[in-house]
Amino acid sequence: MSSPLAIHGGPPAVRSAAPQVTWPPLDVGRAVAVTAQLCTRVSPPGRGGVIAELEGGLAEFFGVRHAVLTSSGTAALHAAYSALGLADGDEVIVPAYTAHPTATPLFHLRAKPVLVDCDELGNLDPLGVEAAITPATRAIVVTHLWGVPARIEALAEIAERHGLRLVEDGSHAHGAAVGGRRVGTFGDVAAFSAGGTKPLSAGEGGFVLTDDDDLYYGVLLHGQDGARCRAEIPIDHPLRRYAVTGTGLAQRMHPLGAAVALGQLGELDRRLGGRRQLAARMIAELRGLPGISVPEVPARSAPAWYALALLHRPEELGGLPVDALVAALRAEGCLEVEHPRSPRPLNEHPLFDAPNRIFPNLPEGWPRYRAGQYPRAERRHRNTLTVRVPHDDPVLAEGYVRAFRKVIAHHRALIEPAP
Repeated sequence: MSSPLAIHGGPPAVRSAAPQVTWPPLDVGRAVAVTAQLCTRVSPPGRGGVIAELEGGLAEFFGVRHAVLTSSGTAALHAAYSALGLADGDEVIVPAYTAHPTATPLFHLRAKPVLVDCDELGNLDPLGVEAAITPATRAIVVTHLWGVPARIEALAEIAERHGLRLVEDGSHAHGAAVGGRRVGTFGDVAAFSAGGTKPLSAGEGGFVLTDDDDLYYGVLLHGQDGARCRAEIPIDHPLRRYAVTGTGLAQRMHPLGAAVALGQLGELDRRLGGRRQLAARMIAELRGLPGISVPEVPARSAPAWYALALLHRPEELGGLPVDALVAALRAEGCLEVEHPRSPRPLNEHPLFDAPNRIFPNLPEGWPRYRAGQYPRAERRHRNTLTVRVPHDDPVLAEGYVRAFRKVIAHHRALIEPAP
């Protein structure tokens, strides 16, 4: 069967070379700033220099009292959970559909992750949260998957009504907002990754946000150095006696990474604005296309679009597997399209099925999870394909739309055997 599809030898719809979406955006100014930091100090003690600049910038950007840089988003979550005092047997409601570091620090604190299925956007379902609360529940953790805000106002109301702590994992959602209020400011504490291609990237790193002084001191003790803890924890505070040792962990962001992130912060809103415009255009043009569901984002939400997550509907394309669709799109030149292996439903990870092999001393009654328990999360994971959205390249965005239309129009050529 003849076909114009590039995977069968036809011309591709997109001819841009890789990388098509370069992120984080680095320029000569960042190279100069990193070099200057390298020549100044590569391991400053306490809170000073570029560390103080970035933490102050983050606190101002988000409108919070405290920001603490960490070595990773996982370290930020670990510090937040530790500061909350989560311990043996405490239950923590966690999205079933998220990246595993959202929950894995709980194993180290012997707090139990209680998984709850997702809503239509892939985020934590407030109705499922209500049903999962027990007398042992201490906290709710919410992610904003792919940079699309969760139903955070409803989740904050549930947490307040039940006297629970609310933790936001904003690792995909720097700069996202609901009703003009930034994600990361709705809960008691928020943790963000600043690694890889996150909306704000230090290459590797993370940070914690909070307005609560006690949580702030707890976060400092979890991974910052003694000089900083002694300088910032008041002499009459109960945690002051631990200022020298903290918890014995070192989880500070490297100052070179801080220099990489600092220059992006002032441009983040502008760049996210461009990304939102192009994502909205792509969603409008892809809506109604057979085999694809676009995210229906509430009007009051402003996503960060870490990725545009589309839901493949194979039943509308003759059962075409998502990997075959992705392969055809990539052949058309859509090099920023993929079927992500992570995030994935946590119940499918061996760690959540049989954790005792590597955590042999977990408390009694530890939850056990199996594939099939969270159907909405599992369906979304099996059928999600993601597109990295540019912030300044409408031609590329239009090319991707053409490629989707082309592949879907000729999808039978991907199913039917060649004569």
